[in-house]
Amino acid sequence: MRTIQLNLPDDLDLKDSDLSMIIASKLYEEGKLSSGQAAKVAGLSKRTFIELLGRYGVSVFSTSISDLESDIANA
Repeated sequence: MRTIQLNLPDDLDLKDSDLSMIIASKLYEEGKLSSGQAAKVAGLSKRTFIELLGRYGVSVFSTSISDLESDIANA
């Protein structure tokens, strides 16, 4: 796993865990990470990560038409 260093303003009122979740949820939303990978980045179980996504404005459900069609075909 790659490690990065961010320089953030001291007055930014975010815990490290919130920042990790923001980054992980955005990468999940953009399809760059699976839910399992994103959960690992956030330091959470997959279940907890999925349960918290709504707090960060991210849906568990894909908005891609091809994903929806695939889900319907496999239902």
